[in-house]
Amino acid sequence: MSTKRTLLRARAPHQHHRVTYVELFFDLVFVFAITQISHTLLAHFTPLGVLQTTILFLAVWWVWIYTSWITNWLDPERTPIRVMLFGLMIAGLLLSTSIPKAFESRGLAFALAFVAMQVGRSAFTYWSIPRSEPGLRMNLLRITLWLACSGVFWIAGGLAEGQARLLLWIVAVGIEYCGPMMRFRFPGLGATPLEDWEVEGGHMAERCALFIIIALGESIVVTGATFAEATWTAPTVSAFVVALLGSIAMWWVYFHIGAEAGAEHISQSRDTGRLARLAYTYLHLPIVAGIVVTAVGDELVLAHPAGHADTKAILSIIGGPLLFLIGTILFKRSIRGIFQLSHLVGIALLVVLIPFAHSLSPLLLSTATTIVMLIVAAWEAISLGSGTKEDEI
Repeated sequence: MSTKRTLLRARAPHQHHRVTYVELFFDLVFVFAITQISHTLLAHFTPLGVLQTTILFLAVWWVWIYTSWITNWLDPERTPIRVMLFGLMIAGLLLSTSIPKAFESRGLAFALAFVAMQVGRSAFTYWSIPRSEPGLRMNLLRITLWLACSGVFWIAGGLAEGQARLLLWIVAVGIEYCGPMMRFRFPGLGATPLEDWEVEGGHMAERCALFIIIALGESIVVTGATFAEATWTAPTVSAFVVALLGSIAMWWVYFHIGAEAGAEHISQSRDTGRLARLAYTYLHLPIVAGIVVTAVGDELVLAHPAGHADTKAILSIIGGPLLFLIGTILFKRSIRGIFQLSHLVGIALLVVLIPFAHSLSPLLLSTATTIVMLIVAAWEAISLGSGTKEDEI
């Protein structure tokens, strides 16, 4: 067996590839990236700022999830793959440190780091795949060429300024996110068959679950750091407790049933590529985004728990859990095939809160959304324990 061939993970029926230590080490860069995203959103919570931060968030998620696909195919225990991941970490740290000023003085640094990670990783993987795997090799060639096309718009945007940068990066993000949906169709090369996207489902599910932990961990760090610097009054202590309970509820809603069920389903699926693309590549986006926005809301509540909630507080305090539940219900539907009643009720209750939000204090509004999340978590746990099929996943 050649050295190149051994760069691929060994495949065996019903074998679960564990997440390696080097993959966990790689994820540390994205702990910092998520923190940068939440702080940037908090500092620029205007319509334009939200749009800009959304573009940056989409880029960060795309770099991470593409790398998870690659480490599903390549063996991170092999030295060349580890070196590649270390190189991605260096570029990822440059990417992360550029986030707060990506639409100001560090746009080119952000763009170059992003393109280097996307194109460099894909080209390296193409080189690593032996010619005895023509389907996977051609898939990586299409991906590399597709990402090179979007890279032109990323770098052009980094060189441009103001509205031109924003428009060019919107085009770049559009190209990036249309790629998997179009199966990286490229002139002269066609599109990749989904059977060439086969993954080890348990590994993919575990990687995405770990990213949820990263996002929740960032939320807890923000809550703890803000509370440590605040004056400890009854309202701030209450806000701290409510924020922590909200994070616990989110963990429960995602992990108590859905994460394990998803891992089991994709591991047994005969169409792992399609399911990994839908359930884990796209549908985890609103779940992670919801956690990040909730962290921003928690920080606002801890800073100003009393008074009337302003628009920024309302959007983050209600919008975060709402995004999270929408993403979770879509993810679980992709696994089970139906919408869960507990999640639908939770979404409805959050929407009902919106007309009353301006008359509530940030603390009361946060308490209400946390109660909704706890209801969803408890409903799902009780229905599972009682064997109710309506809410089982």
